[in-house]
Amino acid sequence: MDIPLFEKLHEEGYLDREALDRIRTENVFPIINVRGELKVLLYLGILLLTTGLGILVYKNINEIGHLSIVGFIALTCAGCFAYAFKKAAGFDYGSVQSPGVLFDYILLLGCLLMLTLVAYLQFEFSVFGTRWGLATFIPMVILFFSAYYFDHLGVLSLAIINLATWVGISITPMRLLENNNFSSDRITFTGILLGGTLLAAGFLSTAKKLKPHFSFTYRNFGIHLLYVSLIAAMAQAESLYPAWFFAIVLLAYFQYKDAVRERSFYFVLVSTLYSYIAMSYVILHGLSRLMGSDGILYLTLLYLIGSAIALVIFLIQQNKRLKHAGLS
Repeated sequence: MDIPLFEKLHEEGYLDREALDRIRTENVFPIINVRGELKVLLYLGILLLTTGLGILVYKNINEIGHLSIVGFIALTCAGCFAYAFKKAAGFDYGSVQSPGVLFDYILLLGCLLMLTLVAYLQFEFSVFGTRWGLATFIPMVILFFSAYYFDHLGVLSLAIINLATWVGISITPMRLLENNNFSSDRITFTGILLGGTLLAAGFLSTAKKLKPHFSFTYRNFGIHLLYVSLIAAMAQAESLYPAWFFAIVLLAYFQYKDAVRERSFYFVLVSTLYSYIAMSYVILHGLSRLMGSDGILYLTLLYLIGSAIALVIFLIQQNKRLKHAGLS
């Protein structure tokens, strides 16, 4: 801090003595922002609490009793949601300011306990019987409602993960679950459909101005799931992999245009890396068909070295471009 400058301003009458003394004090004892560290500690505390609860239940199940455990979890969960409803400002289409420091973490604890309670009831008492889809659908609805009503990004992430679980269990027959014999094509197509749905939800959140700040979370889950599913489909379908590669190219093109428009280097990075993986698969797949084992080994090494250098240069240039666009 340039103290002589402030002293000069004080001498010229632009700054009073009280303000100058405050500036000098802050220069000697600077204010340190520990908000990020406190949030991390609170999140870790909730995770440790829920983990410790699970370990306690597991080791003392015979002494404590099932009903006691269910009652304790249910009462604690109800208390967390009661606090959240009491403190919440109510639903709004835009962003809602959190009522307090502990609000987000108590709500998150309540949602985690709700998931624990439903899972415990199902696995121990078979409340939903063999309807595993219902056992995941009900928590999913509660999580999505909580995320939108209380405006909580962490709960939204839990809801999306629960949605992926529900879709996987509902589409995959129970018979395959019991035999541990999944159809890879079925799982892949489910991932493509769900990834596209999450991307669409992200764009609709912005277009319809319904919690537009939720858009990044939807798109973040959707883009990873869609790219991974498309690459898996390309690797599984030997005869159709060019078509899947073309789909990846189209996705990368539109994602790149949108990322540049929003000046988001993160989505540029994600699209570039997944596109590089897909392109490398196509190139190496072609080389393996044209050349012998010795030739392909040397060409693979050359390609990996050269393409890695080109990839790094491209990402550096894109980062500079986006920074320059943000300053202009």
